[in-house]
Amino acid sequence: MATISTYPFVTHLRSTATMHVLHRSRGRLRHTGPGAAFWFRPMSAAISEVPVDDREQPVLITVRTADLQQVSAPGTVTYRFVDPALAATHVDFSVQLKTGAWAETPLETVGSAIHGATAAAVTQALVGSDLRTALTTDPAWLAATVRAALAADERLTSTGLAVVGVRFAVLRAEPDVERALQTPAREAIQQEADKATFERRAVAVEREAAIGQNELANQIDLAARAEQLIAQKGTNARREAQEKAAAGAIATAAEAARTTQLAQAQAEADQVVGAAAAETERAKLAAYTGMPRDLLLALAAREAAAALPQIDQLVITPDLLSSLLGRLAGGTTAQEG
Repeated sequence: MATISTYPFVTHLRSTATMHVLHRSRGRLRHTGPGAAFWFRPMSAAISEVPVDDREQPVLITVRTADLQQVSAPGTVTYRFVDPALAATHVDFSVQLKTGAWAETPLETVGSAIHGATAAAVTQALVGSDLRTALTTDPAWLAATVRAALAADERLTSTGLAVVGVRFAVLRAEPDVERALQTPAREAIQQEADKATFERRAVAVEREAAIGQNELANQIDLAARAEQLIAQKGTNARREAQEKAAAGAIATAAEAARTTQLAQAQAEADQVVGAAAAETERAKLAAYTGMPRDLLLALAAREAAAALPQIDQLVITPDLLSSLLGRLAGGTTAQEG
């Protein structure tokens, strides 16, 4: 919107760079161009302001398919005025000389024209299509088709308007029809989900079975190893017992041999001692040979007395003493003779 400043007898207008201003005074074009600024007399001036930037016009086109169903095609048409002077002659872009605002609603007029042309182009593009075909129409293809149709529309081109771009969203059916169409797809998706769930559960069961078999195999292997360990322990125990028995037999044999050797040595020693004692006795007997009988008796009595227990008191009668003294005296006489 232009900025208008009013002074006595004269008025000043200043526009923006996106607005093309056309100033006519008394039927003659005085000023033209985007972003213009000039002085003018309100009583003789006619000023139009045409936007030259890109504008977007939302559209919602409803068409009827061959099977009598309604389809909505929401979209946006981007346009611009490439010939502002031509646009100003076909659409009222005049501004109020006191406020600078448009006197009418030119963009609504242009928007209605664009919407009508777009609706005709969409209907022509989808003519003869049934509901499913219309709903599966490529939005990019539809946008290109409509843009070509708008570019060839004489009503739009005669206003100095050029279509810059067209965009369409996905075409939609009525809510109840759309829900009905979605039901088979939802059921198919649910079936696929159920199938996937069943497959996951089957895989989980197989994995659990494999894990159980693996655990069972591990337990069997552990049991076999335990059995082998027990058998090996028994073998080791028997071998240890056999070795201990062998060692005990060897020790017993060695002890018996040592005992035998000791016994033999002791026997030999006893034999030598016995032989020496016998030889001593023989020597004694040889020494006693030829001795008087009374002397032998006295020696025998001494030996016997040595062998007898200790006697604290010995009573000798006069008869025994006389007899012994007589024998000793007789023996002594005999030795002297």
